Amino acid sequence: MADAYIVDAFRTAGGRRRGRLAGVHPALLAAATLDALVDRTKIDPSAIEDVIMGCVTQAGEQALNIGRHAILESRLPLSVPAVTIDRQCGSSQQALQFAAQAVMSGTQDVVVAAGVESMSRAALGLSLPPEAGNPRTAAVLDKFGIARFSQFEGAEMIATKWGFTREQMDAFGLESHRRAVAATQAGAFDDEIIPIEVTLPDGTTEMHVRDEGIRYDSTLQSMASLQPLAPGGALTAATSSQICDGSSAALIVSERALKEHGLVPSARIVNLTITGGDPVIMLEEPLFATEKALKRAGLSIGDIDLYEINEAFASVPMAWLQHHKADPERLNVNGGAIALGHPLGASGTKLMATLIHALAARGKRYGLQAMCEGGGMANVTIVERL
Repeated sequence: MADAYIVDAFRTAGGRRRGRLAGVHPALLAAATLDALVDRTKIDPSAIEDVIMGCVTQAGEQALNIGRHAILESRLPLSVPAVTIDRQCGSSQQALQFAAQAVMSGTQDVVVAAGVESMSRAALGLSLPPEAGNPRTAAVLDKFGIARFSQFEGAEMIATKWGFTREQMDAFGLESHRRAVAATQAGAFDDEIIPIEVTLPDGTTEMHVRDEGIRYDSTLQSMASLQPLAPGGALTAATSSQICDGSSAALIVSERALKEHGLVPSARIVNLTITGGDPVIMLEEPLFATEKALKRAGLSIGDIDLYEINEAFASVPMAWLQHHKADPERLNVNGGAIALGHPLGASGTKLMATLIHALAARGKRYGLQAMCEGGGMANVTIVERL
């Protein structure tokens, strides 16, 4: 089977809920990343055969195929089609995997994988108003012996199963902020972030270039003062991913496209894995999906130089580390979603942008990205830096 290559990947800096990106329509937010991807990779935009856009809340301003609306708002030609997909938090990671599969099959040569989520403008739950009914029946709840499926309860179940204390998870959350602060101050995100113009409350405009959710003054003492998300629980807002606005995109091409368009690849895609598991504990599936991905790739965890494991809640990457006996110094080296935010449908290609740029900065070879997802699923992608 043919290889698929990532030419490059970019993202906007994260915006806090009702923060600096809240005034930007999600179609414009996504269009900005598409335009920047074309500008920076120098690909002929007419050569793009498809845009696969991840988005979780496909309602309101993000309804009716937000991917196509992003193209109409962008400088891409009208000949470029788009589709919008939902694999929950892994939506744009799945977009990248679908794009890679198209290239590897020989069906297409140039595909953009992207994602967008304006959680300020299309809030969680918008796609399910009360009168619309419940997508889950009483029968399926009875089948699993539960009152509801809940990612919050699943994250607490993981903490309990793996024996993580409130203090351990607080320390993990603080380290996420410390790494994000260090990366920002060192300019580690400069090459992956695309500036986007925002209008300030006083009517002036400026470019948004820094992740807005990083808390530069976080301490264990301040984190310890927060109430748990659930009575008697150990997780708090400080050890959970931040609600975030953002977009991201990656250019995926074949070897033929590299030659025809004079492109220089950043990475080769080594493995694409998606698995499903327990929908009750829900967020533990990256542990087992990683096992499958490594086996299929013929690699061990020791071969992987950097890991990006989405910090939906601190208990998830902590359990992943413990299960794989992995090196914590290779995990989310520039901070994770606890500090940088989790813009749902945009997070997959956002993490890939961070991963391939971090591999390049450190001169490392293999990177692995894993995402826990609603319903008990997980995507894992392994890449080799070139």
